[in-house]
Amino acid sequence: MKGESCNINDKGKSCCSTTTEINNEVNLKEHWDKAYLNSPEDKLGWYETDHSPMLRLILKTGLNKSARILNVGSGSTTLVDELLNKGYSNIIATDISEVALKKLEDRTGSNKVEFIIDDLTKPTKLKKIEPVDLWIDRAVLHFFTEETDQKIYFDLLKSKTQSKGYVILAEYNLSGAELCAGLPVHRYSKEMLTEKLGADFELIDSFEYIYIMPSGAERPYIYALFRKK
Repeated sequence: MKGESCNINDKGKSCCSTTTEINNEVNLKEHWDKAYLNSPEDKLGWYETDHSPMLRLILKTGLNKSARILNVGSGSTTLVDELLNKGYSNIIATDISEVALKKLEDRTGSNKVEFIIDDLTKPTKLKKIEPVDLWIDRAVLHFFTEETDQKIYFDLLKSKTQSKGYVILAEYNLSGAELCAGLPVHRYSKEMLTEKLGADFELIDSFEYIYIMPSGAERPYIYALFRKK
C-alpha cells in the first residue's frame, strides 16, 4: 500500500489517489462519510465484532455503569452496543462523520447515548461538554500526523478527562501499516503515548494486539490504559 492509498481497499472498496494528493488536499468529513456510504459496515477495514481487548481495559478501570464514557471517533462501532448490553448508561459517541453517527443512532435507538458530530482537530461542541470518567479512542489518534493536530487532540483529552479519570488509546503500533483507509498514519508505542499525555497521567496497563480485518489482513495495535492523577 505504500505510496498509493486505496481508500477502502483494505476496507472493501477502492477509491485510489496518491498519498501526496491526500496529504495536500482532503476533506476529512467527506472522506469518512463516503467510506460509510460506499461499503457495508461489516466490510469496512476497521469493523470488529470482538471487543475483548477494549472491554478488558474498561473492566480494569472499575468504573460503575453510570460513569460518563466518551468514545471519540466512534464511527458506527458496535462497542457502543456492547457497553449498552453490559448496562452502561451514560455514553457519548462522537465522530466527524454524520453518516456514521446516524447509522449508530439508528441501530442502537438508545436514549442512553449522546451523539456529537465534531472534528477532534477543530473541536467546538466537544469543548463545551462536561469532563468524562473515561475517554476511549480506538484508531483515531493515529490519523493525526501533524504535530499541531496532535496537540489540539491531547489538549482536548487532558481538559475533558476529569481527575482520577481514565484514558484508553488503541492505535497502530510501530510495526503497523503506514496507511489506513487511504490516509497516512502516525504510529505509536506505549512510551510515545505516555510522553504525549505527560506527567499528569500514569500508565496502568498496555499490550500489543493483532486486529484481523474483514479481509483477513493483520493490523498490529498498541492498547494502553492511563489514569489521570
